[in-house]
Amino acid sequence: MKQVLPMMPVPPSPDLLRQRQLVDALCARGYFPRRSRIEETHISWVLLAGCDAYKIKKSLDLGFLDFSTLELRRFYCTEELRLNRRLAPDLYLDVITIGGSPEQPVLGGEPAIEYAVHMRRFPRSAMMDRLLEDGLVTTAHIDQLAATIARFHAALPPAAADSPYGSPAAIQDAVLENFAQLAQLLATPEDLAMLEKVRLASALEFAACEPLFRQRKAAGCVRECHGDLHLGNIVLLDDTPVPFDGIEFSATLRWIDMISEIVFTVMDLLQRGRPQLAWRFLNAYLENSGDYSGAGVLRFYLAYRAMVRAKVAAIRAGQEDPAQAPHELAACRGYLALAHDCLARRRPALIITHGLPGCGKSTFAQIALERLGAIRIRSDVERKRLFGLDALADSRSQTGTGIYSEEATRRIYARLHELASGLLAAGFPVIVDAAFLRHAERENFRMLARKMSAPFVIASLQADAAVLKERLAQRRSRADDASEADAAVLRTLQATQEPLQDEELAAAAIFTNNGATDTLRTAAAPWAAFEARLACAA
Repeated sequence: MKQVLPMMPVPPSPDLLRQRQLVDALCARGYFPRRSRIEETHISWVLLAGCDAYKIKKSLDLGFLDFSTLELRRFYCTEELRLNRRLAPDLYLDVITIGGSPEQPVLGGEPAIEYAVHMRRFPRSAMMDRLLEDGLVTTAHIDQLAATIARFHAALPPAAADSPYGSPAAIQDAVLENFAQLAQLLATPEDLAMLEKVRLASALEFAACEPLFRQRKAAGCVRECHGDLHLGNIVLLDDTPVPFDGIEFSATLRWIDMISEIVFTVMDLLQRGRPQLAWRFLNAYLENSGDYSGAGVLRFYLAYRAMVRAKVAAIRAGQEDPAQAPHELAACRGYLALAHDCLARRRPALIITHGLPGCGKSTFAQIALERLGAIRIRSDVERKRLFGLDALADSRSQTGTGIYSEEATRRIYARLHELASGLLAAGFPVIVDAAFLRHAERENFRMLARKMSAPFVIASLQADAAVLKERLAQRRSRADDASEADAAVLRTLQATQEPLQDEELAAAAIFTNNGATDTLRTAAAPWAAFEARLACAA
């Protein structure tokens, strides 16, 4: 059966034809000592010449952006420079004029007939979407990116309370625009039926999230973000992920909830078949930012971001060479399917770790969150946060005093309980990474799981005393972990720990962890027991 394409290519406007002439002339006239070439997107041309890149915005009005006049293009070039210098100051150099005529353009000439953003060029092979395809994105890159975005967000001022940004109405308008535009771009009954399924599911999730949208706006979670944080807009420079090409053309699309920002990256990793990295990135961001309340709007924004990419793919299907249109249409369908999956409610579960310092609780939790698609809460990190300290800060507290006093420990377990309750209510599997050496602490969380009708599992990590001491010494020398436990702390806890009782053992999976991380990752029997416990009804 003949493939039905979503739309025929739109005939270019006279302004767009003149711009094309200008772009061709810049490449042909020998302005640059080295050979230049053009890369084209659905909204711009990028002239690549030696170590430089010049981005020229297309004279288009697509509804969600308007570059249709020279003055608008000048304004948005300056906005692109301002906004992207926040995260990529070494890439964004200036805004230059282009004078002369379309037939004989002059870079830097006056009066301006066009404007361009002047950037430092980087190789396409350094972009994270390409690196991911080549298997070159590491967990360290993911962790660095999460920390960078968390710091970036923390430094941004919140939107004014009386601004329209981040309001339920603004969020709904952006979502409805995606559906309206896609309805015009798609043609087959099957595609339109899927679009309607996603629209209905999105509407239900929006209704459930509407009170949360208001709460998060009031709490200062709406800020002037990057706005377009997918992997194609992140480049690796000096082995460090650097986001670039943030949204300049719409204040509404960049003044957004910070969770909407980071789930774009999460969604992109999911779509590219890397769920482990997706959940690692999400957890690293939450751990850095502490914004666990954002889980309540996570599903909605994941679907919204998938719909944004579906729309872009559909637009490209109408602009590209007809031979490429089926590829873009297939991408659009993939994003629609992902949006539908993201809106589906999952069964929550509550997992707590158990064990002495150095036994590998955090290592296990990292493996489990990537394996299960779960959200982890770390007691060592939340304890520091509770007392206004950075995760790696030295609290200068002795055992049983300061942030490790009985009262502080009571407060931190209450905080972990509060966070776990919220995450379970949002419908996510939760891993609470803490020692849980007392029966009362464990029982409190078992009762929470029962209240939330969620499976409850105790992941008990055990290791020989000599191994524990060696690991603690190594960790202290590296100073790269939130935990401050040392040999003295270990001796105290060994003497005061309360072993698992018989009824707790029925809910426990025992991991003996005397070896390397890979040994823990591949321990078949304990993982089988863990998954069996997880599958049981609460």
